[in-house]
Amino acid sequence: MDNKVPELYGSLVFNDSIMREKLPKDVYKSLRKTIENNTHLDRDVANAVAIAMKEWAIENGATHYTHWFQPMTGYTAEKHDSFISPIEGGKVIMEFAGKELVKGEPDASSFPSGGLRATFEARGYTAWDPTSPAFIKEGTLCIPTAFCSYSGDALDKKTPLLRSMEALNKQAVRVLRLLGNKEVTNVTTTVGPEQEYFLIDKADYAKRKDLIFTGRTLLGAMPPKGQEMDDHYFGSLRPRVSDYMHELDEELWKLGIPAKTKHNEVAPCQHELAPVFDTTNVAVDHNQLTMEVMKKVADKHGFVCLLHEKPFAGINGSGKHNNWSVSTNTGVNLLEPGTTPLENTQFLVFLAAIIKAVDEYADLLRLSVASAGNDHRLGANEAPPAIISIFLGDELTAVLDSIVNGTFFEKRKESMSIGASVLPHFTKDNTDRNRTSPFAFTGNKFEFRSLGSSASVAGPNTILNTAVAESLKQFADVLEGEDPEKMLEAVTSLVKETIIKHKRILFNGNGYTDEWVEEAAKRGLYNLKSTPEVLPVFKADKNVQLFTSHGVFSETEINSRYEILLENYCKTLHIETLTLQDMIYKQFLPAVLKYIDTLSNSVIARKSVSASITTSAEQKLIEKLSGYYESITELTEKLHDDTDKAESISDILEQALFYHDVVFDDMNKIREVADQAEPLIPEDIIPYPTYEEILFYV
Repeated sequence: MDNKVPELYGSLVFNDSIMREKLPKDVYKSLRKTIENNTHLDRDVANAVAIAMKEWAIENGATHYTHWFQPMTGYTAEKHDSFISPIEGGKVIMEFAGKELVKGEPDASSFPSGGLRATFEARGYTAWDPTSPAFIKEGTLCIPTAFCSYSGDALDKKTPLLRSMEALNKQAVRVLRLLGNKEVTNVTTTVGPEQEYFLIDKADYAKRKDLIFTGRTLLGAMPPKGQEMDDHYFGSLRPRVSDYMHELDEELWKLGIPAKTKHNEVAPCQHELAPVFDTTNVAVDHNQLTMEVMKKVADKHGFVCLLHEKPFAGINGSGKHNNWSVSTNTGVNLLEPGTTPLENTQFLVFLAAIIKAVDEYADLLRLSVASAGNDHRLGANEAPPAIISIFLGDELTAVLDSIVNGTFFEKRKESMSIGASVLPHFTKDNTDRNRTSPFAFTGNKFEFRSLGSSASVAGPNTILNTAVAESLKQFADVLEGEDPEKMLEAVTSLVKETIIKHKRILFNGNGYTDEWVEEAAKRGLYNLKSTPEVLPVFKADKNVQLFTSHGVFSETEINSRYEILLENYCKTLHIETLTLQDMIYKQFLPAVLKYIDTLSNSVIARKSVSASITTSAEQKLIEKLSGYYESITELTEKLHDDTDKAESISDILEQALFYHDVVFDDMNKIREVADQAEPLIPEDIIPYPTYEEILFYV
């Protein structure tokens, strides 16, 4: 199969080459114009595209079509309709019209809306996104779409993303014009989202209620060995895992997803897949598909793919690194420093705009990665801290220092010698990854490392695009009033002023240290540690102004998303606490009691043989387990009462804070005691697979 990869790649995608082949020339040109210039599609063109798309889909085995969209659940949604249309004689023909391509009408009443629509206003609309190609999945033609309410408010993650891309495009082109670049007509952002995940046996998964209902383990003591030997990271792939990855690559390639890199990650059973970058909205669609395909292929291989940010306490969780860049329609990466960064005016202007954006809207960037799952990672010394900062590396920092200080910057290339003559010498990179930085410059892109593994990448990129669009707008507003003869001087001054004002966000050091937390506080940087703490920033005046001024969110849409995010947090914690109580009462405590009974019977049996037999060891163990039993029982009763209190709180933010401060704390205390008791209980009595069984027997 490997030698057929070029033939396999994109074979289930209605991509540009297929469109060029299937569509009349005038229709193809009109569709390309729509895609490249964001113009509306004529109905006649839509009809012609629909016919060609249907014929291609049927040729490839499709019988149905669906408008594939991304509601605020964080997952994707689809309602399937067949192509059949009955005719006389009890027969059918296969039909698909332009109106069915461009618009769908799914029931919107059961999707999260944050109060945007009442149940009796059930209708919602899906609208075709022609910039993201249609594809075939399991015999159905999937048409990427946006999703809105009956009143026109966005109910999805794609619509705001597309709006943010248009906002950035508009302001970036303005700035480039002022810099003398007259060739560029379109600027777009690109993303390559790295995806971390765990693979565990399906049989083990089926015996763990916590994994089934919450995606993470709520109980579980660490085995004697974890990840401390660093032997899993980049290690050779186990044959079973390698077979899975091979099929996963093939399935993704068929869908036009450029899966590139695969390897073992740090924790046992943890792995990573990384694609080649793509236009942001296409990359978002591809990442949603990737997560879905990962799970389906895993099932075929007897695995379950876990995408929760922290499925196992005590070992690393999973993130998703968002490699973000900005490119022109003339093929220029605006974040490519070139051979002489100081002379690259375009690069320095866009770099300054990003620094300004991240500093002014660090609260929103932190919000964009907030979730109950990701709260377990951020700041846990395995992921970036909750404090947003930018890593630039030594050379770019020196460039900016030279601009601020008005000194000459001498570019140096440092040669790397490893010490063995047989090994090649090479030039060190100007910058390198700082694994402790949430927002690191990595050569010709920024790597936003704070995203959680299960999250849609739409939200973080929507906010990043909008924030940078605002910086570019302010730059353009200033420069448009300048004398063209003095433009270079004005640009230099603008970059210098921006760096001086926003240099507090730049940090090249270790983000895991207590010293950085103290330093960040002195600099006035945000340290928003939990989801309930960060969500209110969505409604801050400066942030509402940002979104509404660029047409990315209306104030109504902001309020709805705020409500949805809080509701999701509370619902997640509610499900977790109910699951933990269920496991404690129905599984763990009965197991402890069973072993106590076994030990007690052993003591009685041994004493019956001879009164002189010593049973103090068994009696001490009985006392210890009995103490754990009593403690867990008391703590679980408190958890039950506090859960009831949480559900009685009507204010959603107050409820979320109570869940975080009280209920979550109750759960952690129960786990602490249970995890002390677990190693004392024989494996055949523990009612579910232990960490050892799950992590080391794949």
